[in-house]
Amino acid sequence: MFRSIGWACREDYPELAVKPAFLQDAEAAVDPVKTVIQLWVVLLLASPSMMSLSTSTPPCGDGSADILALGLSREIVLDAAQPAPEWEAATPVAFCQDWQGSNPAPDRQTEVRALWSAQTLYLRFECRYRELNVFPDSGPDGRRDRLWERDVAEAFLQPDPSRADAYKEFEVSPNGFWIDLDISPRARPDLKSGMKRSVAMDEKARRWAAEIAIPMQSLAARFDPEAIWRVNFFRVEGRHEPRGYYAWQPTRTPQPNFHVPSAFGRMRFAGGQR
Repeated sequence: MFRSIGWACREDYPELAVKPAFLQDAEAAVDPVKTVIQLWVVLLLASPSMMSLSTSTPPCGDGSADILALGLSREIVLDAAQPAPEWEAATPVAFCQDWQGSNPAPDRQTEVRALWSAQTLYLRFECRYRELNVFPDSGPDGRRDRLWERDVAEAFLQPDPSRADAYKEFEVSPNGFWIDLDISPRARPDLKSGMKRSVAMDEKARRWAAEIAIPMQSLAARFDPEAIWRVNFFRVEGRHEPRGYYAWQPTRTPQPNFHVPSAFGRMRFAGGQR
């Protein structure tokens, strides 16, 4: 049985990461008074086999630092429970090691697939879990400040690697809450990318899936499919410290810190209309 999640907010930067001074300054300027909206949940029945696209991906990945985003001939509809057929052609990357590249946890493995069109970057996460720890409230549109303090899947995208201190951060939780951030000394923290998402839950198999669609115009002034982007993917899970902090490309910091662009892998773009 799937739970298709509805949304029920409260703007800061991650505390799981060691933050540059400009992020600390941005955090200090935030008004702590937030509006809390009641969460609502809708139950949706579907076949568990429709949700998972898992194939013969090596447990915890194969050590590759590249993900290939497959080009589309059309825009697709997000549906994490019943994914569009185009997702099956996208080769996934997988990870279950922690941020230091150690302590593999196959029961918390994450698979990520990527698709693209000239207008949109699509990402799909399939996440195994032990137990869920999520916020019960968000803003009216599902945006939730400090989302990283609960269970999340994260994508850090750097379309212009020449700007080592600038990248975009996108997070989605198992119950469909989200946040997008513009990480740069000169940027406003709230990216307002226009991202969309769909989330589905298979409680029996202990898996949740999320699809997100990010407008290309929020990532690059002019999208070039010949470019190679720097990217990384992460998961956070757990109710109490030490929580699980997992990374596709390990950052290898002493304490959990995902904000290490020098450790990012690469995203290449294949096919599509150029």
